[in-house]
Amino acid sequence: MTAAVLEAESSLTDRYQTTVPEPIRRALNLHKKDKVRYLLQADGSVVMMRATEAEDPAIGRFLAFLARDIEQHPERLQGFDEGLRERLQSLVGHIDVDLEAPLSPDDE
Repeated sequence: MTAAVLEAESSLTDRYQTTVPEPIRRALNLHKKDKVRYLLQADGSVVMMRATEAEDPAIGRFLAFLARDIEQHPERLQGFDEGLRERLQSLVGHIDVDLEAPLSPDDE
């Protein structure tokens, strides 16, 4: 587990509700009515993050799985070899992608 960047605590009410501490709200840019997502790790720790409306739960679980696997088994990471790079290039051709361009309505 990585070292904490910011630590804060709050209490649970009788109805199991809590207030997100102000430093955490600022760090996550949370405002009233925003949603938060909780991710329970295998070691019992919980990661809380700002939820986004467009977030796909399957993608979130898959990325969490990848993060855990990389953390637990860094020896499994492998770089691309030239053959794989060439194969990928042959599949996509010379498509130019502007990662900063907004999505078209058809893509959203």
